Amino acid sequence: MARRYFGTDGVRGEVGVSPITPEFGLLLGQAAGRIFKRNAGKTGRVTVLIGKDTRVSGYMLEAALQTGFTSAGVDVIVSGPIPTPAVAYLTRALRLDAGVVISASHNPYHDNGIKFFSAEGTKLPDAVEEAIEDEIARGYACVSSDELGRAHRLDDAIGRYVEFCKSTFPFGLNLKGMKLYLDCANGASYRVAPCVFHELGAEVHVAGNEPNGFNINRGVGATHTEDLADRTRAAGCELGLAFDGDADRLIMADSSGRVYNGDELLYVMVCDRARQGTVKGVVGTLMTNFALEKRFSQMGIGFVRAKVGDRYVMEELTARGWLYGGESSGHIIALDRQTTGDGIVSALQILAAIRASGKSLAELTADISLMPQALVNKRIPKGYDWKSNEAFMAAVKKSELEVEGRGRVLIRPSGTEPLLRIMVECSDPELASDLAHRMADALAV
Repeated sequence: MARRYFGTDGVRGEVGVSPITPEFGLLLGQAAGRIFKRNAGKTGRVTVLIGKDTRVSGYMLEAALQTGFTSAGVDVIVSGPIPTPAVAYLTRALRLDAGVVISASHNPYHDNGIKFFSAEGTKLPDAVEEAIEDEIARGYACVSSDELGRAHRLDDAIGRYVEFCKSTFPFGLNLKGMKLYLDCANGASYRVAPCVFHELGAEVHVAGNEPNGFNINRGVGATHTEDLADRTRAAGCELGLAFDGDADRLIMADSSGRVYNGDELLYVMVCDRARQGTVKGVVGTLMTNFALEKRFSQMGIGFVRAKVGDRYVMEELTARGWLYGGESSGHIIALDRQTTGDGIVSALQILAAIRASGKSLAELTADISLMPQALVNKRIPKGYDWKSNEAFMAAVKKSELEVEGRGRVLIRPSGTEPLLRIMVECSDPELASDLAHRMADALAV
């Protein structure tokens, strides 16, 4: 069934352009509220939590959604700026019916989005999102005055989440003596992350913690890590941690100049869990580096690939009864700690592995060497049929022939932005880059 509004990570787009408008936010809140009431299967009030990142448009969308929910007879709790995984945790911890996050994750400030969590703190199933879309088509409908919902603020949301994050770090360990550089992307983690790592004993140096509504992800965060190692070293820190705008991604660096992506960090976490005997298998994505798959095979650990997107990693984990998965972009899932990808919790798992082993991050990744990957993002019109572009497809076929037997080519549309992602994985990094750019140049739109 073709989706009208929901993508791989909720509803997302440019602010002021449908569907990211206050009018649609109201309709979406009403429709979702009616579906949540219908599915609750209980007496009494239905309650949802609304959290957001630091984009200026969050105020507008928060008000629209709150109006939609309350006019549908649903009570609302608002938390203010807080990481996406915090909403997942608090929804579950407070026994609420659903959680809502207003965020466009790693996108620039002029984009925003709306995504939902179930009462269990997991992304909504496709069937529920489709039911919400059908309900939107029914249009506006307000309940009677005596059925209207109420709204209030959860003043201690940050404190609750800080304590939860700390609880995922082994009780017998601490971070005393560690100097950590935190890049909070001017996003949702700007208050939470410094508290978590400081309270566990680390000396913390923070950047990207001055959001103004317009600077989220601007030259900082998990999508801008080119100089993360340099900044880490300049701050006198041994490790740098970069989160994205809604803090569900993590990229790390060390003072020696090396940056570690999600594949390497997932490897460190899985190896630590394997020593504890808790790994049945690992789920990656189509973008996961082949070196990871090869190394897990050598270790006797099962590995499968899901479509790109943390929701698809989660679906595969659930279907197989496995606990660990992730993406090279920095989404790391540890279902023995959290119900969704969580940048801060992921960082704590890596730091716990470092503390428990007595080894550096470089030493923990010494036995895995990633195959070079070149990724080019080509902007395309929304809905563009790139497969019908003969010149581009000819370039793709030629590139595939050039790396046959020693690499691979992956072409996929982004699920969150109007981009075509062109990736070449090859033992020759110069060839990989050349082919990726050659294909991108052939896609003239």
